Amino acid sequence: MKVDGPRLLDAFRRYLSDHGLPVTHQRLAVAEAIFFAGDHVSAEDIADRVAQRGGPVGTATVYRTLELLVESGLVTEHDFGEGFKRYEPGGGSAGGDPHEHCICSSCGAVTEFSNDRLERMIALLAEEVEFRPHRHRLEIYGLCRRCQQSNPLARAR
Repeated sequence: MKVDGPRLLDAFRRYLSDHGLPVTHQRLAVAEAIFFAGDHVSAEDIADRVAQRGGPVGTATVYRTLELLVESGLVTEHDFGEGFKRYEPGGGSAGGDPHEHCICSSCGAVTEFSNDRLERMIALLAEEVEFRPHRHRLEIYGLCRRCQQSNPLARAR
């Protein structure tokens, strides 16, 4: 999904200022690593990306900044059952496009998709039981195309 990294970075600066928190180089570097990643990143991925840009940041700073980003609504936290969390820009006030996830249980690849028919179906199902949804999450686990091709027996399951 398309993300406006510069706009999100400005929003994070405002969030920090509005909450009386220092706008530090390390916090901004962590935010940039997520906002410009283009995929779902782990805390370790974030620390590596910051270090590659020449600015190592401590693990505690990464996790504290991730908490702030999630609290601000600018980043969404996902637990895909891998033993660690992944993060992506969007959700809440970040205005990220609604989307779902397909997760490869072999290689861990995450593919995003959106479907208008699915969104309409969710609204109809909720209406049927007189429920007003605020948000939803759909995760489909299986094998990506690459893993299916590399293991033909897995495709037959």
